[in-house]
Amino acid sequence: SKSDKVEEIPVRQSRIRMALRLWTKVWYGHLIDVANWRVSCQVKAEWKLCTMLRPLSTETSTGSDGGSGISYLNDTGGCVDDHVSLVQGASRGLGLEFVRQLLGNSKECTGRTGGRVIATCRNPASAAELTALAQRFPDRLIVLPLDVTQPQSIKAAAAEVARTAGSLHLLLNVTGVLHTPEGLFPETSLSKVEPENLLYSYQVNAIGPTLVTKEFAPLLTKTAGSSGNSPWPVVVANLSARVSSVGDNRLGGWFSYRASKCALNQLTKTAAIEFARRRHPVTCILLHPGTANTGLSEPFQKNVPADKLFTKERTIEQLLSIIEEVNPADNGTFFAWDKQVILGSGDHPRRRADGDQPSPQHGNVLLSQYAGALRGVLK
Repeated sequence: SKSDKVEEIPVRQSRIRMALRLWTKVWYGHLIDVANWRVSCQVKAEWKLCTMLRPLSTETSTGSDGGSGISYLNDTGGCVDDHVSLVQGASRGLGLEFVRQLLGNSKECTGRTGGRVIATCRNPASAAELTALAQRFPDRLIVLPLDVTQPQSIKAAAAEVARTAGSLHLLLNVTGVLHTPEGLFPETSLSKVEPENLLYSYQVNAIGPTLVTKEFAPLLTKTAGSSGNSPWPVVVANLSARVSSVGDNRLGGWFSYRASKCALNQLTKTAAIEFARRRHPVTCILLHPGTANTGLSEPFQKNVPADKLFTKERTIEQLLSIIEEVNPADNGTFFAWDKQVILGSGDHPRRRADGDQPSPQHGNVLLSQYAGALRGVLK
């Protein structure tokens, strides 16, 4: 009847108002501000909902092997070139391989490859292979000096990136030290621990990457806040090592390296909590690359099984695969090369199998509530 319809109008208006309020809260992230793990689930749910409802410039493509992947395209059908990655510690080893693979093939743009790359190292003039890459990709690779032991060098690099690139989607802290020609070498007993070696290990492995994250944080948060339609979460990925885990330490030794990487874990986890608390959609993760065939591991490869000594190419493929799948629910997580979560440095309630996407219970509940409210309006 007409009277029933009149009475139904306030109900429908109330539903619309409720859905709009929920949508506003979903979009700006104001629903939950309690324990950090709940914030993580909330961000995960919002990220999934917004990804489903807003248009993304993505297109599914089929590779030559018949497998499918996601290619990120612009409106004219070309590669999206606004993704910016920064590799700190790019002169050789894993850092240089990160640069190679992120540059990829200019005719292919799968995941985060195919965009612009900024590579930093202490002395670019002596980095011959990096210089060759810069000559090959003059429009997509910028090489800058950055010394993690010199705070002013870090500040100068951050200012230059902000000026020239204007955004940053992926920050990779790769630099690490285990031994040096000057005499630093993993200690096999407590009697061999020297203060200068401890301090230098902390400076390179923990303090340096943390200061890099600090100086680039304004650019990271600016990018995260302005990339509403971007298919890429903003990520800080710090290279750590399984030996940094307190709970996994059963052999002892390597005092300086273990302790400095453990410090990096704690500093990264604490930064992750701060980004979440301040509602900045920046995801910080730690990565254990396994034993890669580089100069860092060369003196210790004798007892490594052949199937566990990875080439640089395989190592970076595995790590980029993890980064491709990262979402806000992974904030503060320590991943091994095989996507297993390393416990003891920020325990995580799940272990990710190949191809699985995390689905925290509270995140799914929130997602169902939001979707239900929207469906109620659309009836």
